[in-house]
Amino acid sequence: MTDTGLTVGRLAERFGLTVRTLHHYDEIGLLRPSGRSPSGYRLYAESDITRLQHVVVYRRLGFALEDIAVLLDDPGADVAAHLRRQRDAVTHRLDELTDLVVAIDRALEAEVDGIQLTREERKELFGDGFKDEYQAEAQERWGDTEQWRQSQERTARYTKDDWVAIKAETDAVNAAFVAAKRSGAAPDSEPARAAAEAHGRQIHERFYDLSPEMHRNLACLYVTDERFTTTYDDLEPGLAQYVHDAIQAYRAE
Repeated sequence: MTDTGLTVGRLAERFGLTVRTLHHYDEIGLLRPSGRSPSGYRLYAESDITRLQHVVVYRRLGFALEDIAVLLDDPGADVAAHLRRQRDAVTHRLDELTDLVVAIDRALEAEVDGIQLTREERKELFGDGFKDEYQAEAQERWGDTEQWRQSQERTARYTKDDWVAIKAETDAVNAAFVAAKRSGAAPDSEPARAAAEAHGRQIHERFYDLSPEMHRNLACLYVTDERFTTTYDDLEPGLAQYVHDAIQAYRAE
């Protein structure tokens, strides 16, 4: 800064602009320096620097140069008016960007998870039965398997209506297991075997090709992973063990 103003090079450096840009602003009358050095070089006063601050903000907001000139040359506007206008514009842009971030997050979440549901919809359908950490754990354990690939491919196409139908199917299968157990039917009885068959058929049709061995392995998870055990036993005490035994009996054929 000289005694009479800031040189064009220093001004460009301060605002991250090029000297050529400032020369262009001068040529079109958007930002003309208030003074000149004895050698004829442009010198920008404090008022010029303040005007450039407004120019930079309006440009970042997407305003055209000619529109910026109209705004800045409005005789009825003062610095506070410009700042309020800029604040309103920035706030509006932030709202738009926030909505965009949410939309991107949902799209990314659907791409990664293969499930076309928002968090609110997941909570509505599955309650605490679906959590992000469960999905991450499942991918870590089975992400390199053919079953995982098939599941991701199929579920990526499902709409909310599809998931509502899947939830209803799951509830019906669980109700069949509960009814069989409460009736006193043994795990290898016809009602229990029918429930086990429906359980496997839903997984096979909705998610991935389910082999008898994979079905038996899933049944073991129901009694070895306390989260699965709790899910079943909350429906009916001892149901996890009953479902395990019913599937094992059905797949022993």
